[in-house]
Amino acid sequence: MFVFTQETAEDWWEVEALFDLSFAPGRTALSSYRLRDEVPPVAGLCTVARDGDGILAGAIRYWPVQVAGKPVLLLGPVAVHPTRQGEGLAAQLLVETLGLAARRGWDRVMLVGDAPYYGRFGFERLDGVVMPPPTNPERVLGLALTPGGWDGVQGPVTRAV
Repeated sequence: MFVFTQETAEDWWEVEALFDLSFAPGRTALSSYRLRDEVPPVAGLCTVARDGDGILAGAIRYWPVQVAGKPVLLLGPVAVHPTRQGEGLAAQLLVETLGLAARRGWDRVMLVGDAPYYGRFGFERLDGVVMPPPTNPERVLGLALTPGGWDGVQGPVTRAV
């Protein structure tokens, strides 16, 4: 059993340590991080999962970006502590927060990730949406949170203003 709560400023460094543990040391050199530089995450969507003892088990963050001047959520990172992997926590975090994003009026979300994994949540390759290099276009995936949410939305991904 996990308790999901909105990430707070007090959680920030603990979540960063989880991301460091879960991803390669050069994770902050990825192009998606350039879109996050000096831009706060979307408050209310960034979520932590703690076990019954209050120990951080997983976390997910969302960031505002734009494509063709339209607001888009950039999902990521999402991570689960190695001792809690295989329990379905990442899927729970995704389903919970994607539903929350839709209820809060977001039309579309994107990420850079593995299509076979994220496809089961409805994500599809975004042809015509271009992440900064060196991003593999095959890994640029999107999900419409409202009907037609991605219709006509193409072009380079830019930082939110």
